[in-house]
Amino acid sequence: MSRAYDTFEKLRQQNAVLRETVALNSGIQLAAWFNKHDTVTVKSNHHTLSLYVADGYESYHKTSNGWKNGGGPDRFCLMPQESESTWDIRDDLSFVHLYCTDEHLREIGEKIWDKSPASIVLDEKTFASDAKIAMLYRQFLLGCDWQQSANQLTLSTASTLLLTHLVQNYSNVQWKLPVVTGGLSPFVLRNILAYIDANLSQPLTLCDLAGQASLSEYHFARMFRQSMNMAPHQYVMQQRMEKAKALVQFGREPLTDIALACGFSSASHFSNRFKSSTGVTPSQLRTAKA
Repeated sequence: MSRAYDTFEKLRQQNAVLRETVALNSGIQLAAWFNKHDTVTVKSNHHTLSLYVADGYESYHKTSNGWKNGGGPDRFCLMPQESESTWDIRDDLSFVHLYCTDEHLREIGEKIWDKSPASIVLDEKTFASDAKIAMLYRQFLLGCDWQQSANQLTLSTASTLLLTHLVQNYSNVQWKLPVVTGGLSPFVLRNILAYIDANLSQPLTLCDLAGQASLSEYHFARMFRQSMNMAPHQYVMQQRMEKAKALVQFGREPLTDIALACGFSSASHFSNRFKSSTGVTPSQLRTAKA
C-alpha cells in the first residue's frame, strides 16, 4: 500500500534533489535527499525521522531565539506528526528520511509489547546524536541497494528496529523491551525454513516471515537468531546464494533467469552479490565448469 507523505511531497516542490526512494510493504517510506540553498517549512500528517548522512554543518533550525545550527554526519532530527518546523539549508546536506504514521507506531506497540495506547507521542528532536540510530541506518539503510527486491527484508528489518528504538527511547511510553528467551520450536522453524526455500524468488519481508510463525517481527527476529545463530535477512541471503551457486554450476538456465529465480531483479546486482560471496562472477564459475 502506498500513501502520500506531506514532507516528501513538500521537498519535491523545493530545491531538494531526490536521490532514491522506496516504499516498504508495510507502508513505511524511505527517501534519500540532497539539498542546498533552500528554506523549508514542514507540518506533516505523519512522523519523520531525518538522518544526516553527510555535511549539514550549515543547516539551521528556526527557534524562538533565532536560527540555530548543530547538524553534521550522524546527527538526527525527529519531527512528530503535526509539529511545525522551519529549516534554512545554507550549504550541502545529504540526508535520509523515514516516514511513518501513528498507525505504524501503534502496530509496533501492539506486536512487541501487546499494548495499545490511544496514541504514541514522539519527542521533537533537533540535531541529536544516538549511536544506535547511526549504526542502524549506516549498516542497513546505506549498505544496500534500495531498488533490489532481494533487499526488502534488510530494509524492513532496519525500519522496524529504528521505530522500535524511537518508541522505546523518544516517546511518551518508553516501554522496556520484553526479554525473549529460547528459539523457535522445531516444528515452526521447519515450516519457516521451508517457506523461505519455496519463496526465494520473492521480495521476502520480516513481516512475511513473522506472519508465518504467528509472531511479532521483534519476537520472530530474536527467536530466529537464537535458533539459527544469524539474523533472518542474513539467512535468506545465504540461501539465495546457495541456490544460485547450484543453478549456475549444474543448470543450463540463462544467468538472468537464475538471478530472478533467486530474488534479484537486476543481473548486475546479482553478479556483484555472487562475486562477493564466492570470489568469482556467475559467468566465471559457469565457464570454469564447462
